[in-house]
Amino acid sequence: MTIRFNNLEINNLHPQTEFEKKVFLFAKEWLSDAECVPVQTSGSTGIPKIFEIEKSKMLNSAKLTCDFLGLKKGNTALLCLPVEYISGKMMIVRAFERKLNLMIAEPLLKPLENLNSTIDFCAMTPLQVENSLHKIHHIKNLIIGGAAVSESLKIKIVQMLRQSGAQTKIYETYGMSETLSHIALKEMYPKTDNTYFTVFKNIEISQDEWGCLTIFAPMLNAEVLKTNDLVEIKNQDQFRFLGRIDNVINSGGAKIFPEQLEALVKKEISNEVVFSALNDESLGQKLVMVVEGIESEDLKNKISEIQFEKKFHKPKQIFFTEKIPRTPNGKLDRTELTKYINSKY
Repeated sequence: MTIRFNNLEINNLHPQTEFEKKVFLFAKEWLSDAECVPVQTSGSTGIPKIFEIEKSKMLNSAKLTCDFLGLKKGNTALLCLPVEYISGKMMIVRAFERKLNLMIAEPLLKPLENLNSTIDFCAMTPLQVENSLHKIHHIKNLIIGGAAVSESLKIKIVQMLRQSGAQTKIYETYGMSETLSHIALKEMYPKTDNTYFTVFKNIEISQDEWGCLTIFAPMLNAEVLKTNDLVEIKNQDQFRFLGRIDNVINSGGAKIFPEQLEALVKKEISNEVVFSALNDESLGQKLVMVVEGIESEDLKNKISEIQFEKKFHKPKQIFFTEKIPRTPNGKLDRTELTKYINSKY
């Protein structure tokens, strides 16, 4: 199903699948006289909640993204994200704002299976990209969000696109429900050595007393948003993500950022990896690594050869598990994982 927003006749749409019906219902809701729409948070940083967002602010967000990527009326976009969350809703709003032709695909692990022609824009999760590498060369502008992009996935993306010779541009996103999707993008391809996110125009960034990012984007949210994300600010337009302050592990007085260690390990192995901590009488917290997958000598040897920058970055224990807990929209659930390993070990 493709919806042409340049000449949209809502009553002429005939959704067939349950997902198409959800898209249709949101489109009708958007065209209603209501000034706001309800949006559900992902629950990755707390209890999921529903809050009302002004349509005018969602349009502002859509314009920022479309302008940054140079999208034009009549361009083709693909929606393959759940419309319960801000990520899926904003794809529809961007189609409204820029009058795009919006293709609808089920938000599955392999949403590009039936894509055989070039499209101008798509937003996907890292897991969807991982399962669609052979098709991403069909996308001119791809943004990846919902979770951090692993180093191993970055390598696979670069290898695949260099082989295809595609002119695809890929960006990692930074944002949250309260910022109406992302407020900054980091180019991953063709530029591959970029570590800084670039914020959109008219968005101010700073740090609080803990070094966490604060965001002032009045066109998106009237409040100054205080995040739990520790960052390094390069200039007024760029910042580097270090890790979440609530994920920081304090082991024997040393502060450890698990996200940085995960990025290092994922350069060497393809398995999902999470650094966590066990309660420890002498250290307070003991650094451990949880690997998703079957334990093997080959995998353990690869891990043992990894050169950590500091001695206390090396995990005291390594656990293997069939499945690492995730939230309903696929993000790592660190809280549940910490509870699990502390109850089991």
